[in-house]
Amino acid sequence: MLERLSSVEAAMRDYFGADQRRIDHALGVTGFAEQILKHEKGDRLVVIAAALLHDIGIREAERKYGSSSGDLQEREGPPVAREILTGLAFDVAVIDEVCAIIASHHSPGEVDTDNFRVIWDADWLVNLGDEFDLKDDRKTFEMIRKIFQTTTGMSIAEQIYLQKDK
Repeated sequence: MLERLSSVEAAMRDYFGADQRRIDHALGVTGFAEQILKHEKGDRLVVIAAALLHDIGIREAERKYGSSSGDLQEREGPPVAREILTGLAFDVAVIDEVCAIIASHHSPGEVDTDNFRVIWDADWLVNLGDEFDLKDDRKTFEMIRKIFQTTTGMSIAEQIYLQKDK
């Protein structure tokens, strides 16, 4: 399995080329997905492939629409991910689930699986500080409780984002 996931990572890196920011984001989400999977249910092959490819639609969204908005990423990502995973000879069921997660990774509730919840939380662990003002610990705590879908994701978010030194 490690070799298969390494091939997905290599394909993601090739696809993004010199866009190190996007590569680093995908690797950050993947790292958090790995952490979450140590304590939560999920299919490692599906989760890590989805983590590596979750934002793969950004380039097409920017090319076609001049925007990287979440809904456009969800629209443009699955065909790119399907092409990559098909080229790497992944099973159709894995490809379909990874593409379903990518097609909904900004839209909670559309996919209700353990695998989706791990990706959702891993992506938010990377993005939360960029998306919200986190100076007020009470509000941050409430936000974490609303956003995160796994106990492990919540715990990691609290460790990262709540100010312990006040």
